[in-house]
Amino acid sequence: MRIFYASIDTANPALDSRIWRRNLYEGLVGMGCDVVEFDFPLRETFRNLDPSDEKQAEFISSKRPKLGNEILRQIQYAHGISKINMFFSCFYDACVESEIIEAIKKMGILTVNWYCNSTHQFELVRNIAPHYDWCLVPEKARLESYREIGAKPIYCQMAANPRFYHPTGERQDLSVSFVGQAYGERPELARFLVQNGIDIRVFGPQWEYFLDPSVRGRLVWLRRMMRRLPFLDGNGDAAEHSEHGEHAPHWLPAGIFGGIPDDSEMVSVFNRSKINLGFGACDVAQKSPRVLQMRLRDFEIPMCGGFYLTEYFEELSEFYRIGKEIECYRDKGEMLDKIRYYLSHDTERERIRRAGHERCLREHTWEKRFAEAFKTMGVMEAK
Repeated sequence: MRIFYASIDTANPALDSRIWRRNLYEGLVGMGCDVVEFDFPLRETFRNLDPSDEKQAEFISSKRPKLGNEILRQIQYAHGISKINMFFSCFYDACVESEIIEAIKKMGILTVNWYCNSTHQFELVRNIAPHYDWCLVPEKARLESYREIGAKPIYCQMAANPRFYHPTGERQDLSVSFVGQAYGERPELARFLVQNGIDIRVFGPQWEYFLDPSVRGRLVWLRRMMRRLPFLDGNGDAAEHSEHGEHAPHWLPAGIFGGIPDDSEMVSVFNRSKINLGFGACDVAQKSPRVLQMRLRDFEIPMCGGFYLTEYFEELSEFYRIGKEIECYRDKGEMLDKIRYYLSHDTERERIRRAGHERCLREHTWEKRFAEAFKTMGVMEAK
């Protein structure tokens, strides 16, 4: 099968996060597909996705037609050399107009879109979703939303790439860690653990805005200076003016912050941590009821052979035996209790860690996910 693949990773792998390249792209290649990548700078497009914002709407109106025309040009060229069977994208409405998707379908090419923010940003894909032949959706609760607008969703949960996420054999010199952006309730949960004597390290963007002011000032200055360098990302200004940025209600000790790891360093953190922590809420504004969804971390950490403790979400039990392959908590008190328990019970922690890794290798690779989805589409037998 020959697939034309388009996502932010195809824009400039040297600068952009390669998260979807090493997952979706390599998953398709791992199935034996011949993958042709879209060659176009998508970096700015993926920074301007919200048409309700006046400046972003102006960017979308100006750039989206050019992007669509280039997609058609490259697909027509590749199709002329050797038949393209599938157009596989990771697009929002802001990326492409529905007419472009329809034009691709008229060429006899199956169109598939992957989108993983439907839980809280379904409106950003509402217009293009019905025009694709299939939409791969990891949020089970949103499947009906797709059907209501005339789209054809396939439940396709996230997974992990074992060629990148794997055990490294490093010494476990971190007690508890969390890797991810600081927003919503996360800083307060970290502070709760610190107050209760837990040696936790946090890694990722924006945690510096919650540190003790004496350290925070130097980190903010350094970050601002680095943004002036032309080869570094200038994104992130909004964090300084967020509701938790300049007026963070509680400070965290400086020693909690481990920096912003690159991809390889993140894998190292997963391996070095006795307990890898997951926070369940995905809503920045801390809405009520809280918005929960499954994440890449749910598979990346166990695939690395890390012990994973995350907030309970019913869907997790479809992919793991809770308490046997990963562990869960239902409130911050139970989170604290289980951290203390597993830090003092090495044998049980090790047993769960190993079982989670084995389950991931058997069932939670991208090749496995795509094989099932393609079987549903009727284009390939599941392995």
